[in-house]
Amino acid sequence: MKNIISILALTLLFLAGCESFLEEENKSNVTAEEFYVTEEGYSALINANYSALREIYGDFAWLFCAGTDMYSEGRDSEPVGLSRYSNLNSSSEGVDHLYKTCFTAVQRANTAIYYASLTEPTADLDQRVAEMKALRAHAYFLLVQTYGGVPLITDLIADAIVTFDRSSAEDIYTQIVTDLTEALPVVSAGAFDGRVNQKTVQFLLAKVLLTRGYESFAGATDFADAAAYADAVIGGQALDIPFNDLWLPTNEMNAETIFSVQFDQGSTSAVQGELGNRQQNFFGSYTGGTEVAGKAPYKSYNLCPNNFALSLFEQGDERWEGTFMTTVYDRYFDYFDVEDKSTLDVAHFYAPAWYTAADKLAFTTANPDATYHDYGTYDPEGADISGNWATIIVKKFDDPKAQFGANGDKGRTSNRDVVIARLADAYLVAAEAYLQAGDATTGLAKLNVVRARANVANATAGEFDIDYILDERGRELLGEYHRWFDLKRTGKLVERAAAHHMWIEASNFVGNGGEMKVLRPIPQSALDLNQNKDFAQNPAYN
Repeated sequence: MKNIISILALTLLFLAGCESFLEEENKSNVTAEEFYVTEEGYSALINANYSALREIYGDFAWLFCAGTDMYSEGRDSEPVGLSRYSNLNSSSEGVDHLYKTCFTAVQRANTAIYYASLTEPTADLDQRVAEMKALRAHAYFLLVQTYGGVPLITDLIADAIVTFDRSSAEDIYTQIVTDLTEALPVVSAGAFDGRVNQKTVQFLLAKVLLTRGYESFAGATDFADAAAYADAVIGGQALDIPFNDLWLPTNEMNAETIFSVQFDQGSTSAVQGELGNRQQNFFGSYTGGTEVAGKAPYKSYNLCPNNFALSLFEQGDERWEGTFMTTVYDRYFDYFDVEDKSTLDVAHFYAPAWYTAADKLAFTTANPDATYHDYGTYDPEGADISGNWATIIVKKFDDPKAQFGANGDKGRTSNRDVVIARLADAYLVAAEAYLQAGDATTGLAKLNVVRARANVANATAGEFDIDYILDERGRELLGEYHRWFDLKRTGKLVERAAAHHMWIEASNFVGNGGEMKVLRPIPQSALDLNQNKDFAQNPAYN
């Protein structure tokens, strides 16, 4: 028997998945067989599955964003293997993050599915099992994109197993699609409330089939099916929320959110700084220690938007102001907290590419004490990164209610939700899927819906190709934990990272035997624990 005081059960005490429904009491000295067969215990087990998402998305963002075409390190170094590829190996810092957290999620999902046949029947039991299948599919989707084939485990592991086989990526995708298609008709058809619903599953199916469509083992209709599922998510819904409003700290559960990882102060306060998320910490320069005095939030000086990322925006694109903190007031969070900003002192201003000499003169005359950052001087390549406030800051994820300070192990201070699927992304997935299915006209129309909300001109048929889609995804989704997967999926990782990342050359990707490092290595810790010595490492790292 497994005592409830296990990693799984401890999670029930400290973590929760959604403010509205994940408040559970931990039961010590009770076995799983006794606890999970009760309605209360099974509910706690479901909640533990949602809380696993917090560990996947709540910590460092290297596997999602580092080593791509849009983000470069500022003053503080990133894990060199993941950021530059030149020294990437199975023991590199950070390569095991998704391996550990996603297999934890898989084990929790398998446990919930197993106990569903043993626990007290409830009206929503089948729906909960379907949610668990979707969460298992989500975890395996992250795993297969990152590492390729991995162990395929769909049963509860109650005792230690020290030998695992490696399934093929094709088999992993087959299981993912099976889980999602089985879940789709059973999960809630209602609005997103923190739990997996039908739009969540449809979005995952669209993304999974789109991704598999590029593989050698793709299904003949993968791109067309991905487009159809993306259309089902869209369901005629317009992008009618202004881009800036999408990211207001009080508007996280807006009508365009398809799925997000839920955080709230009540469920993370038990261990301050360890149970929230780090998303607001990235994507900007250090703020000089003023966070200690309550004037500015901690920023890590990592994953700073580079010159290429900034160059994607044109005059009039509402995503420029909606994404970046272009005007920094003396107290940073006054941007959110003060309605009338006319009397506030401006500390920093980051001029866009289209500002003229006359624009600069007008601003500096009106704000003589502000530091004016000319365009081209506040990206990691153009800035003097030895100083503070040297690179522009992404404001989309700022949390005015979080602690001002905290770094290192105490840096998970934000309680804002991490949005991992939203309506504009569904439009862009549809655009890409239609393009690859041979219907560029419909794909272009989907992409232009996104551009229309941003107040920029339609893309033309002559411009519309996979590179244009990646540029548009860069503008729309900057900082949203998709970029490495986007480049890897489309086969553009080497080309675009080498072209736009200041520390990457194409030769950095060349691994053992000339194999390219377009998968991450299987972590050495997993290989060491596995007594199956025929378990193969990915070719570039052999």
